[in-house]
Amino acid sequence: MSLEIKVTKTPKSHLESFDFNKMPPFGYAFTDHMFVADYIDGKWQNLEIKPLENLSLHPANLTLHYGQTIFEGMKAFLTNDNKAILFRPEMHAKRFNRSARRMSMPELPEDLFLKAVKELVKLEKGWIPDKVGSALYIRPLMIAMDDVIGVKPSTTYKFIILTLPSGPYYDRPLSLKAETKYVRAVKGGIGEAKTAGNYGASLYPFKLAKEEGYDQIMWLDGIHRKYVQEIGTMNIFFVIGDKLITPMLDGAVLAGITRDSILKLAKDKGIEVEERLIDVNELGEAYDKGELKEIFGSGTAAIVANINKLAVGDEIMTFDVDNYEIAPMISETINKMRKGEIPDKYGWIVSLD
Repeated sequence: MSLEIKVTKTPKSHLESFDFNKMPPFGYAFTDHMFVADYIDGKWQNLEIKPLENLSLHPANLTLHYGQTIFEGMKAFLTNDNKAILFRPEMHAKRFNRSARRMSMPELPEDLFLKAVKELVKLEKGWIPDKVGSALYIRPLMIAMDDVIGVKPSTTYKFIILTLPSGPYYDRPLSLKAETKYVRAVKGGIGEAKTAGNYGASLYPFKLAKEEGYDQIMWLDGIHRKYVQEIGTMNIFFVIGDKLITPMLDGAVLAGITRDSILKLAKDKGIEVEERLIDVNELGEAYDKGELKEIFGSGTAAIVANINKLAVGDEIMTFDVDNYEIAPMISETINKMRKGEIPDKYGWIVSLD
């Protein structure tokens, strides 16, 4: 297929009027343009970068009724010498297609995914914030476009990429509540896919946790209700003794790209790493012995988010994040790599200049 992308620029950019020192909360500000492509008659076509605009959807659109939609979350950064870069974009393309397969949606050729992301970010380079912890957030998504009431895969789809200037996703340590009533995902379900239903189902228990004063939920498995899966928007890591431990990927846990990067970095730093089942009771026992030293989340939006409080039933565990060693080391290493301050020996950085 042809990868030629039509580019229609906005007649009036609002970049000059955007105040990067007073950015709105994450998700509320968008750049001037979007990328769109249509899947019709079994092929991707109508590739275009165009001014950001609303979509026109029929009330019977399959996405609205049956949730056939997937998305990704990526970021573009500026190095110290003002070059625009992406972090492991090919991994996002691969995960996007894994989600597509699970949701019975057409795969997007990886070269199309990558070219669309790169060309859009190049056009919107001026929107990339240069402050530490800030970035241009990139949201690729695919939605079903058939206008029919019926539980079946759509035959037409739309692929879209949005870009959003964003500051630090979390600007302070987080508190977690282990959720023992509601579950996020089970083996054989859609937990490892980035699809809307996973997040929609989390909103009510998240609301209850917020009302109790917690920032996020720590999800447990749906069978035994005791094995740790992930945090509401992130994978999770524990430092127990001298080991860095994270839940293994079992089909119910999202295969985080930042998670994978952290595991590789930690191993290279000589840190013993384990991917395995983690019984929530084990955390309490390790905490009581003084062996549970750090808890942190990982994800594209936050990179690393320190946890200073974990509630498991009636037990409250608190942590002084100023004493953390592994979490800040990981965060600093990734940030310096993105800024071009240390070599990228992994080939993770893709320059757009």
